[in-house]
Amino acid sequence: MKNHLKVTFFGDSICTGQHVAIHQGWVTRSSASLARKFSKENQEIVVTNSSVNGRTTRQALETISYEVQSHAPDIVIVQFGMNDCNYWKTDKGLPRVSYDSFTANLTEIINRILHFGAQKVFINTNHPTLLNKVKFPNTKITYQQSNNHYNEGIRSVAHNTQVELNDVETDIFKKIEQKKCSLDELLLPSDLLHLSKKGHDLYYTFIYPKIENAVRDLLSK
Repeated sequence: MKNHLKVTFFGDSICTGQHVAIHQGWVTRSSASLARKFSKENQEIVVTNSSVNGRTTRQALETISYEVQSHAPDIVIVQFGMNDCNYWKTDKGLPRVSYDSFTANLTEIINRILHFGAQKVFINTNHPTLLNKVKFPNTKITYQQSNNHYNEGIRSVAHNTQVELNDVETDIFKKIEQKKCSLDELLLPSDLLHLSKKGHDLYYTFIYPKIENAVRDLLSK
C-alpha cells in the first residue's frame, strides 16, 4: 500500500483562477481538502498546479517536459481550450490554435503524461460563457460558438485516449437551473468568461470528489 502520491493540475486560467482570492479557487481548495483528508491517515499527497493564464495547448507542449514529465505525477487533471478557441484581431480570422491542431496537441499532452507514469488522467471540458453575441473580427462566429466546437474536440480526445472525461459543460453548467443559480452568477461580470467565487464552488463540488476517489484507489494498490 502506498503512502505518497503526486497530483498535478495542468491547464490555463480556469485552473489558476483570475480576479478571485487564491484560497477560493477550486484547485487550491482541492489541494487543501486532499491534505486534510489524507494527512489524518499518515499519507502525503503532493499537489502542484502547473497552470498558466492565457496558455494554449501549443504553449503547454513547450513546457510539459519540466512541468509534468520531470515530476512524473500519479494523477493529472488537464484543462485547455478557452485560449486555443479564441481569435485575435491580428490573426485576421484564424483561431489562436486551429481545431485540428488543438485536438492533436491535446492528444500528445495526454500521451506524454501517460508515458511518464501517470496512472489516472482527467480531462475537463470548458464551461459556457456569456460571450455569445459579438462575433470575432473577420469571422462569423462568437466566442461561445467556438468554445462549444472545441469542447466537442475535448470529448473526442477523451474517448480516443480512454482517459476520464469531466464534462463540465454538460454535467454541471447546463444543469445550473436545478442549482437555483444563473450563469451570470457563476462568471465574472468584468469579462463574462472567468469563474466567479460561485463558479469555483461549482467546479470544486463537481471535480474534487472524483480526485479524492482516484487518490484513495491508487493509495490502496
